[in-house]
Amino acid sequence: MSAYLQHKIRNTLQSLLMIAAIAGLCGTIAWLIGGPSLAVYSMVIIILIYRLNPAASPELAMRLFRAQPLSEHEAPMLIELAEALGRKVGLEQPPQLYYLPSDVMNAFTVGTRNEAAIALSDGLLRRLEWRELSGVMAHEMMHIVNQDTRLMAFADLAGRLTGFLSITGQLLLLINLPLMILGQTTLPWLPILLLLLAPTLSTLVQLALSRSREYEADLGAVELTGDPLGLASALSKLETPRHGLLERIFHPGPRIPDPSILRSHPPTNERVQRLLEIARDRFPGQVDPAIVGFDLSHLLANQPYKPRWHRNGMWY
Repeated sequence: MSAYLQHKIRNTLQSLLMIAAIAGLCGTIAWLIGGPSLAVYSMVIIILIYRLNPAASPELAMRLFRAQPLSEHEAPMLIELAEALGRKVGLEQPPQLYYLPSDVMNAFTVGTRNEAAIALSDGLLRRLEWRELSGVMAHEMMHIVNQDTRLMAFADLAGRLTGFLSITGQLLLLINLPLMILGQTTLPWLPILLLLLAPTLSTLVQLALSRSREYEADLGAVELTGDPLGLASALSKLETPRHGLLERIFHPGPRIPDPSILRSHPPTNERVQRLLEIARDRFPGQVDPAIVGFDLSHLLANQPYKPRWHRNGMWY
């Protein structure tokens, strides 16, 4: 079995197990509070809200980030790339591309298969070569194809319900605390600890699920472009560098959290290593990771917004 197939099977199994873990945690908390009936009602509520609640418009989401749509006049090659990748994965409508006026290197996707949008930051367009940018675009396209936005919305909804049920259980525990002190009632410690730790456990599982979906999107991007080294090079440039003490004091920006269990994305070195393994396994002729591409300066918006910095350290 090839390394690529092993990675794909492992990522799929991990995602299924983590979805089951989130649903099981929510059902267990509901069971502890209200018995089997509340557990069933909780799962039904999650499914109904997930199915009936319409997704937020990608255009509205992009407005929150002050992102501007890119036209064919401003970015003809990027639009053509998005259309080509969309046709290759079978999307009826290619995602709308947006220009994010931020110097931070970033790209993200919102929406569904029928209506999606991909945001590309100013820093990303200025620093990535065409081959690297193609890998990033393919990665974001796979998030749309794999419906990762809906999957993570489901996980977030289950996590929020788990948190609500946990708080309810803790309040009931406080109400019964005098009875426990007087010895008139007793509760096992395991359910009590589960009520206290449930929100944290749910968050950790959601972060692990997000990391698993990133791996899956990497593998799908390789299938689209046939160029694992291009994406590997882009990921190396996207890695946030470690800054010195003075910059942390005078320019406190978001940092990659440690330990890695608290990250929403896998460690970059692990993602690059997987891509290099795939390159050696499926593309043995591509041994030189050097990138030769096109100048992307002509693809930038004509009058881009300058990135603004808040005193809390966040660029937008």
